[in-house]
Amino acid sequence: MSDGAVLHVKGRVLAGPDDVRDELWVVGGRISYDRPAGARDVTTVTGWALPGLVDAHCHVGLDAHGPVDAETAEKQALTDRDAGTLLVRDAGSPSDTRWIDDRADLPKIIRAGRHIARTRRYIRNYAWEIEPDDLVAYVAQEARRGDGWVKLVGDWIDRDLGDLAPCWPREAVEAAIAEAHRLGARVTAHCFAESSLGDLVEAGIDCVEHATGLSEDLIPLFAERGVAIVPTLVNIATFPKLAEGGEKKFPRWSAHMRRLHERRYDTVRGAYDAGIPVYVGTDAGGSLAHGLVAEEVAELVAAGIPPLAALSATTWGARAWLGRPGLQEGAPADLVVYEADPRADVRVLAAPRRVVLNGRVVG
Repeated sequence: MSDGAVLHVKGRVLAGPDDVRDELWVVGGRISYDRPAGARDVTTVTGWALPGLVDAHCHVGLDAHGPVDAETAEKQALTDRDAGTLLVRDAGSPSDTRWIDDRADLPKIIRAGRHIARTRRYIRNYAWEIEPDDLVAYVAQEARRGDGWVKLVGDWIDRDLGDLAPCWPREAVEAAIAEAHRLGARVTAHCFAESSLGDLVEAGIDCVEHATGLSEDLIPLFAERGVAIVPTLVNIATFPKLAEGGEKKFPRWSAHMRRLHERRYDTVRGAYDAGIPVYVGTDAGGSLAHGLVAEEVAELVAAGIPPLAALSATTWGARAWLGRPGLQEGAPADLVVYEADPRADVRVLAAPRRVVLNGRVVG
């Protein structure tokens, strides 16, 4: 498409869960619901259009061993883009990916800076590894470096206990979260187990990643405080294999991981039923491949979340939560067009017909 070209999307435009329109126009890279006068160079795309999908827990610039080079990070971002993911909340990366912001053909990224973990209590080469006395300073540093988010590692295996355990004392996270909020950043935390959740929520955390330890007694606390969860069910599916690998050395931890896996769907459905905000995230970029957003949406449906709510968790609702527009008048034209209605079958998301980013057809 030339700079003066106009894109016409017609069929069904899902501007919101209850807002379905017949067409939209893309003029100068932005959305309009008014037919442009005198448009000549018009490209028409037909189908079912959604806002560009959101992966709210992703890691561009990271693999299983740590930071990757720019070429690898570019491939990761392109894989997400071609799967329809046009907005990423990067939930922790040691790589500097700011150069991606200058590429109109790559997804938009909201960064949480680098993970902040307790010394020797996380995956090697991923995080700043510090002690509690330094937590406030490192949270302030990452709040200034990120895009409105900070990522803590809330729990991890304690080798002396042989099981998952909290990484931070209550007073340390209270002070750190207060500092992040003072600087205008929200805080999220990696949490697998039950034991860290109460302190983190009462300390004012905004979101919890994975949240497999969310139990019946904790659900009302999350709901009351409005704390969101990003379950990353495609990642939780790996728990049995992880448990098998660590069974000889850490049998207690292995049994715990299996229990968390077995009740994963009940956990997510219980959270949703209680009114806890649930969003789509894949945890791609560690041990998982990129481009899994459609699989994660399908997993939420398998857990019992209604299809329309699962769609919102990667489109309208997720974008509103992250403060980014969808298919509103004048918004950047980031959208995905599908062959069939994704509300009827979310598996449609696995096969985008067209991907439009910043008003240009890129896939």
